[in-house]
Amino acid sequence: MRLLMLGGTEFVGRAVTDSALGRGWEVTVFHRGRHAAPAGVRTLTGDRTTGEEGLAALADGTWDLVVDTWSGAPSAVRDAARLLSDRAGHFSYVSSRSVYAFPTPAGLPEDGPLVTGASPDAGPEVSYALAKRGGELAAADAFGDRALLARAGLILGPGENIGRLPWWLGRTARGGPVVAPGPPDAGLQYIDARDLADWLLDAAAKGLSGAYNTVSHPGHTTMGEFLDACVRATGSRARLRWTDPEVILAAGVEPWTDLPVWLPAGELYDSLHQGDATKVHAAGLRCRPVGETVADTWAWLRGRGGTAPQRPDRPALGLDARTEAKLLAAPGSP
Repeated sequence: MRLLMLGGTEFVGRAVTDSALGRGWEVTVFHRGRHAAPAGVRTLTGDRTTGEEGLAALADGTWDLVVDTWSGAPSAVRDAARLLSDRAGHFSYVSSRSVYAFPTPAGLPEDGPLVTGASPDAGPEVSYALAKRGGELAAADAFGDRALLARAGLILGPGENIGRLPWWLGRTARGGPVVAPGPPDAGLQYIDARDLADWLLDAAAKGLSGAYNTVSHPGHTTMGEFLDACVRATGSRARLRWTDPEVILAAGVEPWTDLPVWLPAGELYDSLHQGDATKVHAAGLRCRPVGETVADTWAWLRGRGGTAPQRPDRPALGLDARTEAKLLAAPGSP
């Protein structure tokens, strides 16, 4: 297979590239040159944010598969997809479950209501949800039934440049009492970037198309298992202090951002941790155990000196040490 990876140097794009290289595929990486491409790929350089002139390096060439992880202006997906539609067999776009209209009820399948107002011609001013839905429309417009829309949920694993799992690993590695947002048996739904990458390539090789909620089954792990795995992987003496959601919220702590991955029960929890993933698992998705994802991410972080990369367009995540100390010292805290 000949793969054209639009991006391919960070997190999900890098996982796709590594998976393809591991299969012996011929891989071309098109990127802006901000990060080194992996060994063994053909590299093309350009900046798709500058319009058609930024895609000049893609003027020639044919590929069996294109994978695009773009999360900015849908017009960038539109321009690339149109340029490649006659020279590529299949187009896989890594979208998001954010494309569903909020609130998203638990168990919503792929045919659920979507956000309105999305356009493949939109620029960078649109919200994340509209950007991803606009990207889907652009991919489908150019490739039709040769387009696969992978609506990923929470993505974790080695290479993460968002800061969710890396923050928890760093926090547990420091040891001491750690605010653990309860309840510990709350189910989590996510996907390891490497499992996402493997499935994308398998699906393309099979010629699959259309939308798939590309994430684990709900409850693939729990908050308790997730944090226990962080403590175990780091080998620290961290003591998890399980704290009721009401206490955490009363302290002004923001779920998902101050305490990454965690959400209290409610509409947002149902949207992000309770989606239906029946279709994608029937199509071959396999999700590794949480302990493997956590341990491998810690090994990757240690190889980098303990500091994860941070996407410049995303805010830093994690609970402020002073806020955590106040929460741990609050009357009635565990």
